Amino acid sequence: MERVKFEELNICNEIKKAIADLGFEEPTPIQSNSIPFILDGKDVTGQAQTGTGKTAAFGIPIIERVGKDKEKGLQVLVLCPTRELAIQVSQEITLLSKYIKGIKTLPIYGGQPIDRQIGALKKGVQIVIGTPGRVMDHMRRKTLKLNNLKMVVLDEADEMLNMGFREDIETILKDTPTDRQTILFSATLPAAILEIAKTYQRDSKIIKVVQKKLTVPNTQQYYYEVKRANKFEILTRLIDMNNPRLSLVFCNTKKRVDEIVEQLQGRGYFADGLHGDLKQRQRDQVMDKFRNESIDILVATDVAARGIDVDNVDAVFNYDVPQDDEYYVHRIGRTGRAGRSGKAFTLVVGREIYKLKDIQKYTNTKIKLERVPTLRDVEEIKTGMLIEEVKKIIEENKLGKERRIIDKLLEEDYTSMDIAVALLKMVVGKQNGSEEIINDLDLKENFQKSDMARFFINIGRNQKIRPRDIVGAIAGDTGIPGNQIGSIDIYEKFTFVEVPKEYTKRLLQGMKKSSIRGKSINIEKANRRQ
Repeated sequence: MERVKFEELNICNEIKKAIADLGFEEPTPIQSNSIPFILDGKDVTGQAQTGTGKTAAFGIPIIERVGKDKEKGLQVLVLCPTRELAIQVSQEITLLSKYIKGIKTLPIYGGQPIDRQIGALKKGVQIVIGTPGRVMDHMRRKTLKLNNLKMVVLDEADEMLNMGFREDIETILKDTPTDRQTILFSATLPAAILEIAKTYQRDSKIIKVVQKKLTVPNTQQYYYEVKRANKFEILTRLIDMNNPRLSLVFCNTKKRVDEIVEQLQGRGYFADGLHGDLKQRQRDQVMDKFRNESIDILVATDVAARGIDVDNVDAVFNYDVPQDDEYYVHRIGRTGRAGRSGKAFTLVVGREIYKLKDIQKYTNTKIKLERVPTLRDVEEIKTGMLIEEVKKIIEENKLGKERRIIDKLLEEDYTSMDIAVALLKMVVGKQNGSEEIINDLDLKENFQKSDMARFFINIGRNQKIRPRDIVGAIAGDTGIPGNQIGSIDIYEKFTFVEVPKEYTKRLLQGMKKSSIRGKSINIEKANRRQ
């Protein structure tokens, strides 16, 4: 299908104005291919990776439809696997509809007081974005009535199935009108997804965004499996070990760019950031500083980095794994230019390893797994660089004034070895402040398992509970990533589950009024001996 532009879409000017405010210059392939069909009222099954613009692909037609109908009752339900995604989708739809009066959007998810959500629903909303578990809770309370729905969207459908929400999804869909429009978006289309599409959609238009295979430049590529809490420390170790003349650090969000710049500057690095919130004048100033090397580290988002054309970038650091395969190619293509060699380093947390494998297939290249550098590794590299620098100064024989100072010290009966060691200590002593932090990091890497807390849940095998039900409920209602959940022990009448201690408060608050497979639950901190 030929790619259309936003101005060519059959949408109102208010939406086009909001799109322009968000800085979208042209539709992504999934938007260009699916929006016209959704606007025509057809059921659509779209396959595209996270980060390719799926939210706007269904959000724009939703707003166009709700804006035209001017009805006050619930018209659209969007189901998402996690509360974070529900909030994100709600925020984007709100931004896209900001110039249209009367459109009310509400995210509903576990971890937020249900009474507040009930109050908002009673006032009337047209668009609800929710996690399956919380939507089911409202259905049972009869505070969410789906009998007049015109559209249902399943966002990240494969992720919802992986989290054990299939029964909930089917229960919800069976409670909606048969003449509704059903939109399904998924990164993959396994048999279970196609089965749901066949059962609950009518003459669905299947749209697959097939990205062309791209090769990457002649750049050495490495990745490191790291803990999320350790990412910044490891980034600084890699920068110190490789000592690039100029380097780029890529993040997936503007907020992360600001955080990393602040942390780097706090450590004494010459760094600045580039993202979409900067005015053109500010962007030009940052780029000028990078080109003339008054800063040597540029931290940027993918969109902001478009158009960066600097030949002598030695290294690219992917602080976040890019959400789109093509972004990876664009990122590492910033180094290894003009016949120079370049290096690309990617920090991978948990399940992001699967995304990296997709990138390797897409780029048809090998990304080498490397051991996370230790403090000793960094010190050895720095020592080697210091020795080379000393050798260079000696060979250039520019030691006149300095030699006179050493002669004075020798006259006072200090040995040349003592003087050399003292001067070396002065040079490297500035770095000792971070040594304790880095040693603590090494301890965390070695003893991470001791940081888990155990919790008791008052349902078990008698209620036909499975591990994936536990994972799905916790991830959906609290936003704790599924890969962070530890051991799950299911007994006849109760269950024990482990999560990192740092999530204790979030878990207890988020699961206060939760249910699993339709059963209300009670969760509390367990005694470690249980």
